[in-house]
Amino acid sequence: MNKLVAFIGTIAAVCASSFMMVSAAEEGAKQTGWAGWIGIIIYVLFFIAIGYFLIFRPNKKRKEQEEKLRSSLMLGDQIVTIGGICGTIVNIKDDTITIETSLDRTLIEFKNWAIREVKKLETDDAPAK
Repeated sequence: MNKLVAFIGTIAAVCASSFMMVSAAEEGAKQTGWAGWIGIIIYVLFFIAIGYFLIFRPNKKRKEQEEKLRSSLMLGDQIVTIGGICGTIVNIKDDTITIETSLDRTLIEFKNWAIREVKKLETDDAPAK
């Protein structure tokens, strides 16, 4: 969210400086019409494209990876939550996951978006990496 606010602030600053440059150009060179505005439009479109490739596209890829991670969860996987709690998945419901965290078999329920890392359960069927 902070990156989005910074990006919008940058665009606003660019637009303001562009309008100042156009007014100075109009006063100095008596330039009117589309010539001044085409430069501004190209300038703004350039910064929008930069913002897309630096902010929005990487966030979209990260969200797709997180969704893939959540959809591949299975019973027995070792997980680490965003709060740093480690455990083994013992139950999976719609959007909640129950994990076992200690030798005392303590069960804790989390939302699936709270998972940071997953270590897959290795079985005899699956080849080891």
